[in-house]
Amino acid sequence: MNSTRQKQELAPQREQPASRRAPGDESYGTFGLLASSTDRGWSGLTAELRSHSGTMAWKSPQPDIEACIDVHGNGCVVTRQRDGITDRTVSERGTIWLSPPDVQECLIDLSEPAPAVLHLYLSPSLFSPENLGEGLAQSAMAALRLEGGFLDPLVAEIAYALTSELTRETSAGGLLAETLVSSLVARLVQNHLGKPSPDFRALSRREGLDRRRLARVLEYIEANLEGELSVCRLASVACLSQFHFARAFKAAIGRSPHRYVSAKRLERAKELLGEREQPLADIALRLRFSCQANFTRSFRQATGQTPAQYRRGFVI
Repeated sequence: MNSTRQKQELAPQREQPASRRAPGDESYGTFGLLASSTDRGWSGLTAELRSHSGTMAWKSPQPDIEACIDVHGNGCVVTRQRDGITDRTVSERGTIWLSPPDVQECLIDLSEPAPAVLHLYLSPSLFSPENLGEGLAQSAMAALRLEGGFLDPLVAEIAYALTSELTRETSAGGLLAETLVSSLVARLVQNHLGKPSPDFRALSRREGLDRRRLARVLEYIEANLEGELSVCRLASVACLSQFHFARAFKAAIGRSPHRYVSAKRLERAKELLGEREQPLADIALRLRFSCQANFTRSFRQATGQTPAQYRRGFVI
């Protein structure tokens, strides 16, 4: 281990209010924190985008499952020691490290700086039968393995999408995060926990929503476009688990809940832009964008025009 490299400080560089402190601050410090979902209200998931360099070491058990994904990749050698288990990996874009809850101690050494690593903290409650359906045995969580330096294209794509949402917030970001984390948890159950039961495999293959459930969900979305919409709430309206709902909705509609809600909010935005007395900032907030700039970027990406340009196209 190169003693001339600067050791990454473990203590926070600046004090933050406890409610705003990121979960990884205890382990990695606030140095290198690029973006965090801490204040976004994502259910069961906290995401942090961090840069790392040198050596990190701590003895502070993390109660959540932690998945780290290198979303940049520069070929650095990552040596990781956790609870006496050592692995060494040449990291490329999409390389993943997985840690179960309550790992007691850790040391990580990087041969070169890693510009962008996404840390995902998953609450154990995401793996409950209430979330995934009754096919998941309660003992499956105990089989979660400590894994280092593996590749999984689906997990990597989920990480890239969450990274994009962290750095470029959208109006339906919370819904997107919940949909993606449901797919992530299902993937971990399939590949990195104990074997799922036959009932769970059958659950994952079910067809789309029946007509009555779908009508209830679509009516609820239409009535709440300007309010909070979450996968948890929509699944409750459909009387399904979150995992089954996300798959069934896409099978029925052809789009994920996040993409459907984003499209409906875009339609609502066009209607509101026709009401010329509505300030653009107010429209952005009504449609759950954090600011007018994010609204403008998303609208232009979808239509090729800024909201102001679209509004000027109306005949007075």
